[in-house]
Amino acid sequence: MNDLNKIANDPWEKICALVDLPHNAGVAALLNQDTALEKQIALFRRGDSNDVYAISNFDPFSQANVLARGILCSISGELAIASPVLKQHFSLSTGQCFEDEAVSAQTYATKISEGQVFVQIPSTAGQAL
Repeated sequence: MNDLNKIANDPWEKICALVDLPHNAGVAALLNQDTALEKQIALFRRGDSNDVYAISNFDPFSQANVLARGILCSISGELAIASPVLKQHFSLSTGQCFEDEAVSAQTYATKISEGQVFVQIPSTAGQAL
């Protein structure tokens, strides 16, 4: 479970079944679907484990929703995603860009319950970061 951004009172949204997530690859999903706060996220499952990470799908450098198509990698032992457009790397735990410390992507807490993947909707969802 990735709960770095966990806020106790924020709600959880069911996204998909764990078995629907490919190993070591990303998929895009909608958080707050059908609301004014709808936001694209990228989900990544590390290997065949229950470790699921959620990060904004929006690449702040290319200004496109593409991070779900990025390549998983490890930088200094930290799991990261390489943007498929301009190749910047983002930590899946913190969202911090490795090449530019002034830039980050929002990350979301995840949990697995009864084989389903849930993402926590932070109270700041939909607000500009």
